[in-house]
Amino acid sequence: MPTTLLQSNLPGLDLIHRGKVRDVYALPENRLLIVASDRLSAFDVVLPDPIPGKGEMLTQISNFWFAKTAHLVPNHLLDVPLADVLPAGTDLKLYEKRAVVTRRLKPVPVEAIARGYLIGSGWKDYQATGSLCGIKLPAGLKQAQQLPEPIFTPSTKAAVGDHDENVSFDAVVAAVGPALAEQVREATLSIYQWAAAYAAERGIIIADTKFEFGTDENGKLYVMDEMLTPDSSRFWPADSYQVGISPPSYDKQFVRDYLETLDWNKKAPGPHVPADVTGATAAKYAEALQRLANITVD
Repeated sequence: MPTTLLQSNLPGLDLIHRGKVRDVYALPENRLLIVASDRLSAFDVVLPDPIPGKGEMLTQISNFWFAKTAHLVPNHLLDVPLADVLPAGTDLKLYEKRAVVTRRLKPVPVEAIARGYLIGSGWKDYQATGSLCGIKLPAGLKQAQQLPEPIFTPSTKAAVGDHDENVSFDAVVAAVGPALAEQVREATLSIYQWAAAYAAERGIIIADTKFEFGTDENGKLYVMDEMLTPDSSRFWPADSYQVGISPPSYDKQFVRDYLETLDWNKKAPGPHVPADVTGATAAKYAEALQRLANITVD
């Protein structure tokens, strides 16, 4: 059975960051322990109710993709047993599928987004300007239509509670320099194109996805955090996809749809979410994990 963890508690370890989903602890030898909780965020607000087992599913699918794409771009994972780094007395069962030991990297201050389809904020930008992050697109495209080729559409990294904002490639160059900006763009599109082809063979369209990158002390680039999960990507079932509508997806859309029915201003504190809604969301995550990675949730 999946475990449930709203917030990690690891006495003796230095908690350096608690994000929307992940808790990050410092380890000796320039390493990190990253724990994926079952916290749920929507509209950039962390909600009070967890999705049981979500952190386990996110970690397993990330680890699957990290392994599959290591030939394209190195990643932050280290092959270190959790039992070697968790404090004495910690329930290993609670953490074994949701925690990883990684390199401690210097984050590249940009959300690296690859888009293969016109949806979400990209669709809104296109409707308003005919462009996306400064990239001019053909006229007459429809919602959810596949783009002529995948594009790199970066955004700023917002603090918890704030919204990311799409920026141009020139803004990335200004922030990190031309060489690193080009490296991030190349890595983003390379992973996306490989993963999209892999998923297509399993009946799933990856409409878009977001990566995070970091560099080590020698400036070497790694992909880090999470990879190609339902939290960081739009996965669409290929058999129900059609142009002109927003397709159903393997993510927290059930939660977003429920929240849209409430009189809530999309600011903290977030409202409680009924068990049937969180349960349906968990089932969607589990289905994506099974179809993509052939991992079944007990």
